[in-house]
Amino acid sequence: MSGAAGGDRFVPFLASPGLSFPPQMKNWVCDSGQKLEVFIPFLGKYRPFSGRCCQTCTPKSWDGFYHKHLSSLGFRDVIRVTEEDTRYRGWLVRRVCGFLAIWGWEVPVDTPGDLPARICRSRRVQNVATGWSCGSRVDSKSHQQWKEKILQILAEIQAPLSLLVLRLCNWALLKLLNRLFLSVQLHRGQLAMVLRAARTPNVPLVFLSTHKSLLDGLLLSFVLFSQGLGVPRVTVGGQVCSPRLRTLLTRLGGIFLPSRMEQTLSDQDEGLPGAVLATYMEEVLRSRQPLLIFLEEPLLALHLSAPARQWLTMVYRAVRDGAVPDVLLVPVGIAYDVVPGGLQRQGCGAQPLGLGTCLRATCQALRRSHGCARVDFAQPFSLQEFAAKNLIEQSCRGKRLEELLLPTILGTCPSQLDTKKAELWSPSPTAATGLGVEEEILVTKLGLHSLSDGIACSAVMAVGITAALLLHKHQEGVFLSRLMRDFAWLLEEILLRHHDVGFSGQLRALVQHSLALLQAQLTLYHLAPIGDILVVPEASVVALWELGHHSAAILPIFASEVVGACAIHALLMEMLPFLGVTVRPSGIVLSQDELLRKILELLRLLPPNLLGLQPCQPLDCRSQDILDKLLLCGLLEAEELESERWVCDLAPRPFCSRRPWAGMDFTDSDSDSQDEVPKRCFKLSEPQDSPGLLLFLCRLLRPVLRTYARAVTFLDRPSWPQPEPAYVEALLQFLSEEDPFEHPDRSLALSSLQTFKEMGVLEEVRTPTGTLLHLAQPFHSSASRGKLQAFIQQFVPAVANGAGKIRSCRRQ
Repeated sequence: MSGAAGGDRFVPFLASPGLSFPPQMKNWVCDSGQKLEVFIPFLGKYRPFSGRCCQTCTPKSWDGFYHKHLSSLGFRDVIRVTEEDTRYRGWLVRRVCGFLAIWGWEVPVDTPGDLPARICRSRRVQNVATGWSCGSRVDSKSHQQWKEKILQILAEIQAPLSLLVLRLCNWALLKLLNRLFLSVQLHRGQLAMVLRAARTPNVPLVFLSTHKSLLDGLLLSFVLFSQGLGVPRVTVGGQVCSPRLRTLLTRLGGIFLPSRMEQTLSDQDEGLPGAVLATYMEEVLRSRQPLLIFLEEPLLALHLSAPARQWLTMVYRAVRDGAVPDVLLVPVGIAYDVVPGGLQRQGCGAQPLGLGTCLRATCQALRRSHGCARVDFAQPFSLQEFAAKNLIEQSCRGKRLEELLLPTILGTCPSQLDTKKAELWSPSPTAATGLGVEEEILVTKLGLHSLSDGIACSAVMAVGITAALLLHKHQEGVFLSRLMRDFAWLLEEILLRHHDVGFSGQLRALVQHSLALLQAQLTLYHLAPIGDILVVPEASVVALWELGHHSAAILPIFASEVVGACAIHALLMEMLPFLGVTVRPSGIVLSQDELLRKILELLRLLPPNLLGLQPCQPLDCRSQDILDKLLLCGLLEAEELESERWVCDLAPRPFCSRRPWAGMDFTDSDSDSQDEVPKRCFKLSEPQDSPGLLLFLCRLLRPVLRTYARAVTFLDRPSWPQPEPAYVEALLQFLSEEDPFEHPDRSLALSSLQTFKEMGVLEEVRTPTGTLLHLAQPFHSSASRGKLQAFIQQFVPAVANGAGKIRSCRRQ
């Protein structure tokens, strides 16, 4: 029998500051660089306030616009507009309060009325226009021609705001959001922090947001407009729009790249369009209009898009050239129970969007319940401070990945830990953007850093927790009672890591709510004899891909523990053939040096943005932090040596004839003794309250490592050389054919390509027809490709091999 449990029904909820769960808490120490904060969460009273800026890159901004009491201000539902939000009262007002409230919202600033004249008078534009008209007489006719060209380019970029259209569209959007979502939550403390930053004189705000759906631009524009922050100028990425839709979006605050720059996405031949766009961005920042930039494209999670890099370059140029004294950057995180519009397949974004397409997508979205949504603002930080700090540290970059990891894989030199020099991850230079190499790396690092900040401040939704449990822990099926216990456990682990959740309510209602939203991918069996419900995920490509899509928000939260767990798995795969069948997990001892070596190798293999980690932390410090977190979560226990057990214990003990300090050496510590320091070791353990934690953490990273390993297999398929777009499409086709039960992820495929280029597996060669990819000489042989695949496979928990061996070892 398929269906829900007899009298039980799925109960929706409304998020509120409190959480109704039993208080089973422990201490969690959050290391924020130089300062330590101790956070003791209690699910009934407190919620974590995440989103602090990086103390390493922006130490002066660390204490700015942030106060301890902001975390207790609670939440508000931005789509719940009542008569209290208007200046009027009465029965009729309650019927039209939404329209009256929107009509009363003020637009603090707008683009100057003489904006076209300012752009035409700009020195940058005049210099380019003079060179453009070089060779002909500079008379009134040629002057009028390039002025018309400038105005034509400006019309492609933006249009003056239409307040009537703006208010009507926001009223219609309010109605749509109330139909789509149960609530759209906003933290009052985060809002107070951003409003305080907006009052900084002569310093504009730039919001850098994650991108989950095509609705994000309208949603964030509505949120900022409704909270008194003004109408933001929203950058539109690589999505092609029809002329009518483009005209409407520009009237609502959208700004586009000129058509010529949309095709090239580089400044090598930007000419007049690039000069007009750069001058326009300076004028927008001078007028202190809020600017919204999306850092990624939908379905390309944790991957900085090329349009975002170009928008950030223009913002950085404005600060570098002194157009504005500084810019305050605000990372933004968006979280949905279910992404509106459904799961769009890769490649659909190439089709132009029109008004008819948007209306059809809206009608389709209204047929499905989407649960709740949450918008989070991280702490604002100074762009000038970030740039000054990182430009100074550019000279501290370590060796290239090709020099660090490739010799270890091919066995040309022994892998050693180099702890004497801090390794800093640095992105490889991209296409020319008119900046120097160091500044180009700075802009890319700024985008990746802001993307990780936006992901870190994003709340975790109930659907994401349930999907992660069903996909990575109970893919064969689970009883509802067990699923509820695991839900409470995973929720507690998330809060202990200083991440917030976007829901509240009773445990059973929350789990049933998430199951209702995932019901198309599940089968529920009501087992009357035992009075429980069996939840079984569907064994289909769409079901597994959608569960993976929802559970992707869990990986950045456990990124450190996941890397450490995969390193433990790699060491176990090396040790298990030499261990006896009677060895218990507590009898397995791991060396600290070996653990750090495996952790460092995995950190070098995977880019930080793929794990949601900040790119500013040295790899050796990050590997030590991962080791500490493995001890804290209970996967490892320090192995105490016999010679060190009583060194610091001076208490008298019964039945002991001699004092503990009798055999101790109190001689000068600077003696010429050359005794080696004993190596630190750890015992493998399993937390009592988290059975199967090691395997669960390894499975969170399994899709990433599986894609990397299969990308190695693909290296002998194509004919080299070939263009990068053709390589990506052929790789996606190969991934879908090799494993039909795992839908290929374009974001992971692009990440594997990025890693292979930085490692030296693939080489880029510039030709007159474009950039071509070549397979590097060492990997022409199948033996070298086999070594690379074996290196990646050692971290992958195989369902039948590696995972089974670990489970059998634990049972002994």
